[in-house]
Amino acid sequence: MSDPELVPMTLTEAKAFVTREHRHHKAPVGALFAIGAAYEGRIVGVVMVGRPVARMADNGWTVEVTRLASDGTANVPSMLYRAAWRAARAMGYRKLITYTLQTEPGTSLRAAGFQLVGEVTKRSWNTPSRPRVDQDERQARFRWELAETGPVITVRFGEQP
Repeated sequence: MSDPELVPMTLTEAKAFVTREHRHHKAPVGALFAIGAAYEGRIVGVVMVGRPVARMADNGWTVEVTRLASDGTANVPSMLYRAAWRAARAMGYRKLITYTLQTEPGTSLRAAGFQLVGEVTKRSWNTPSRPRVDQDERQARFRWELAETGPVITVRFGEQP
């Protein structure tokens, strides 16, 4: 018996898998990239990474795991989290964040090296300045992150480092 392996994944394929397998969310509308995991010739997990949903975290150096879904194959979630971090780093990003429900243990995140950095209280996306209809029940969440250590150098196009 072999171990699961990473495979290329289009966003369309990843969305279809998330729609089928994710416990409590639909697939996100967009993403920067997706990575799949295959075992014995079938897809057993996907990770989708995009710009941070929270505006304050969207600083140009940070990306967010917006969805990770698996069929329960052992070690697939932590393998996909680590692959997402390697890909993000290769693209120049300095931080990878994600959120879990407080009812989820975060075992695969810890195994992938993420640190629990805070609690996000439940709130509605509906505000007077931007009315919306909440699609699901708001729940308190934990915020996790993996970050590059060391100084961050900010370079703007046209400037010398």
